[in-house]
Amino acid sequence: MAIATINPATGETLKTYDALPDEALEEKLARAAAAFADYRLTAPQERAGWLSAAADVLADEIDAVAELMVTEMGKTLASAKAEAGKCVTALRFYAERGPEFLEPQVKDAQAVGAQQAYVVHQPLGVVLAIMPWNFPLWQAMRFAAPALMAGNVGLLKHASNVPQTALYLEQLFRRAGFPADVFQTLLIGSGTVERVLRDDRVIAATLTGSGPAGQSVAAIAGDALKKTVLELGGSDPFIVMPSAHLDTAAEVATTARNQNNGQSCIAAKRFFVHRDVVEEFTRLFAEKIAALTVGDPMDEETQVGPLATESGLRDVEGYVDDARSKGATVVVGGERVDRPGWFYQPTLVTGVTPEMGMHSEEVFGPVAALYTVDSLEEAIELANSHVYGLGSNLWSEDEDERAQFVRDIASGMAFINGMTASYPELPFGGIKQSGYGRELTEVGMYEFMNAKTVWVGGPSSEQAKGSTAGAAAE
Repeated sequence: MAIATINPATGETLKTYDALPDEALEEKLARAAAAFADYRLTAPQERAGWLSAAADVLADEIDAVAELMVTEMGKTLASAKAEAGKCVTALRFYAERGPEFLEPQVKDAQAVGAQQAYVVHQPLGVVLAIMPWNFPLWQAMRFAAPALMAGNVGLLKHASNVPQTALYLEQLFRRAGFPADVFQTLLIGSGTVERVLRDDRVIAATLTGSGPAGQSVAAIAGDALKKTVLELGGSDPFIVMPSAHLDTAAEVATTARNQNNGQSCIAAKRFFVHRDVVEEFTRLFAEKIAALTVGDPMDEETQVGPLATESGLRDVEGYVDDARSKGATVVVGGERVDRPGWFYQPTLVTGVTPEMGMHSEEVFGPVAALYTVDSLEEAIELANSHVYGLGSNLWSEDEDERAQFVRDIASGMAFINGMTASYPELPFGGIKQSGYGRELTEVGMYEFMNAKTVWVGGPSSEQAKGSTAGAAAE
């Protein structure tokens, strides 16, 4: 895939870039390693100051950055502005809370026969981030803010269709005052990732992307014994029970499925609705989907823009056509939009069965699959039968149902009476083929840090006397 900005609303190629030649890539790797040697010794408060400065710079440039994202991947202007604002929030969160997260964690010294016992979290080194195009600023920031606060150095291999956003991030951190080469963008193709990941100067990697990409990165990193965090696909369930407020649930369902033009790992994709309310919910859901405004993503009134790539449009169209040919009912939508660019109508499909591709695959576009269930147990069983386990939703006013959902749903995140979302204050990630590891809050920051145990003895400590009373052999 060429490294290029191609406007999804028109199909026009606006700007192309040459991939880094070997000598330039080598120079960037060498500079990253040299930068870490000094950057790891900076004080947490100093790093926090640079993060705060980056937040201020980005806050002043939200409108311009939002337009850049719209141009590169087609998200609506309103959602692009919200994404940039969310990045400001994350930068400020780590600027404010990061120093606290990095304070030594005092343990019970007496229990281990020491005068002092504590844990310090120290940075690992140069971390490679392989990021996707669908939230081109936020998903990279989800890595960058905690990693830089931790004292790590970042190398960003972004998706090839958002090169200008990738380059903006590098410049953002430089202009905020971070030392040179602490965060660099690598304009390289996917075929070069293995070389970078295997390089001894790269200590770990994080990837947000497809299952096959995750398998490839995990295999390479495993062979080299390097830490990875993977956030892969999702086919999130959205369960509606009879006690739910149906109009609110349908309103949120419409947003949850069509956010980011339907291109979100944590978008609700499979809707399991109790038989007692399925007719009414389907009517409300269909009405709200049909009322969405599809059009120019630069227009403030547009709610759904184009798919980011032509191949993505073909994939979504193929899933719907396949389901329709096998007996599913397309209640709303189900066709391309007759205009230039890669637009697809927001769509609701019922009667989905296991032989249809959309039953088992992730449909990365504005297409909702609705199932009728007779109980919460059936809904959870169907939800858990999928290979993915990222986010999940339940709509219920029944406390027992809520408790059962939290206990039994196989997912990394469970949202009740609200839309699945990511927050700097909460861990983000999944289970099963949705990946492993966590991003955000202190948990995400610690993923790429060494939790170093520190034991300090003295003349009166048991181990110092040579006694085995206070310690056992490994």
